[in-house]
Amino acid sequence: METLIHFFEKLSPIMQGFTGSLFTWLVTAIGAAMVFFIKDLKGGFMDTLLGFTGGVMLAASFWSLLNPAIEMAEVQGFGSRAWVPVGIGFLGGAIFLYLLDQYLPHLHINAPIESKEGVKTNWNRTVLLVLAITLHNIPEGLAVGVAFGAVAENIPGASLAGAIALTIGIGIQDFPEGLAVSLPLRRFGLSRWKSFMWGQLSGMVEPIAAVLGVALVMIATSILPYALAFAAGAMIYVVIEEVIPESQSNGHNDKSTLGFMCGFVLMMALDVGLG
Repeated sequence: METLIHFFEKLSPIMQGFTGSLFTWLVTAIGAAMVFFIKDLKGGFMDTLLGFTGGVMLAASFWSLLNPAIEMAEVQGFGSRAWVPVGIGFLGGAIFLYLLDQYLPHLHINAPIESKEGVKTNWNRTVLLVLAITLHNIPEGLAVGVAFGAVAENIPGASLAGAIALTIGIGIQDFPEGLAVSLPLRRFGLSRWKSFMWGQLSGMVEPIAAVLGVALVMIATSILPYALAFAAGAMIYVVIEEVIPESQSNGHNDKSTLGFMCGFVLMMALDVGLG
């Protein structure tokens, strides 16, 4: 951890967010690359991985985003009303993802093409599935960027170690997300190479979202509690609306729930232990 901290200290805030999100993109690509070595996964194992993803996202939303947002709102003078900016940001993040979900064409994992969501389109299953996972990655990239932006502005409670811990946690749960795109595409008949390329493509949005998050915080420090809560609201929306239902749609509820619990504990340990 000391080595990582020293490495990030040498970078500008924008490059910190960009580099951190490149790591999460890389892990997504590694997950997608498993298509070269694995023909398929038993449903129970994939559901466990998806549950794990949900646990990490939920823990990161509280320990790395909501809790610091409340502390920062208190420092800004909101006192006992610190919940107000945090609540506004939290609901704003959920509404943002809700609108994307309504209008961006996408298809949930393992869903038939007839159940595609968003505006009507003739896009094929591959594009729709990649867009579904991309929805996950927008709030994750924002979370990484906002965390590094808070450090850059010397916000009380924000630390470089905490931002790095958040990045590591999000990166870990991006592994099954890459896998969740590439393997279904392979089953649908795409070559292993095309399945990999489409799978890693879903993580490309994270560096963009991270740089945007850093820039917004540095331009207007006062919005930081809102921004942290916004990222948390968006992530929790994804967990409840998509990750948990997907992980429990194949009858492996116990396994996915245990995966969720393990993911939550891991992210909590990273944030509390390292941050």
